[in-house]
Amino acid sequence: MPELPSHPRSSYKIWTRVGTRWLDNDAYGHVNNAIHYQWFDTAVNQWLIEQGLLDVVAGDPIGLVVETGCRYFRAVHYPQAIDIGLSVSATGRSSVRYRLGVFVAEVADAAAEGFFVHVLVDRAQRRPTPIPPAWQKAFDSIRETPP
Repeated sequence: MPELPSHPRSSYKIWTRVGTRWLDNDAYGHVNNAIHYQWFDTAVNQWLIEQGLLDVVAGDPIGLVVETGCRYFRAVHYPQAIDIGLSVSATGRSSVRYRLGVFVAEVADAAAEGFFVHVLVDRAQRRPTPIPPAWQKAFDSIRETPP
């Protein structure tokens, strides 16, 4: 199967800097793949909170993760500063698909690239709910531009 190239830094609209931690390294001497998903979760939810969209205690709607994926291109290690790029690649009636890139600080090419799908649901019933206008406006503001 042919390998698809990663997206460049310029395709991401929002950036979150994280640092690797000693405990992130696994027995093979690189950051374990599960840590990448923690970074994705942090970047998405931090952005939603900063936009005033997500109130983790009492907000409605909330986003539930229904699908994730990641491709790895090169190892990341402790200690390194990591930039997590975020953009929106698609929205549906009640869902949003984010694209996320993992970049070692000051390095042009992605170390990993993934996606993360939220379905917005009613907090009490946990049933899908249409994307509210304020959320849609925020998603549109970081939508990736076609190549």
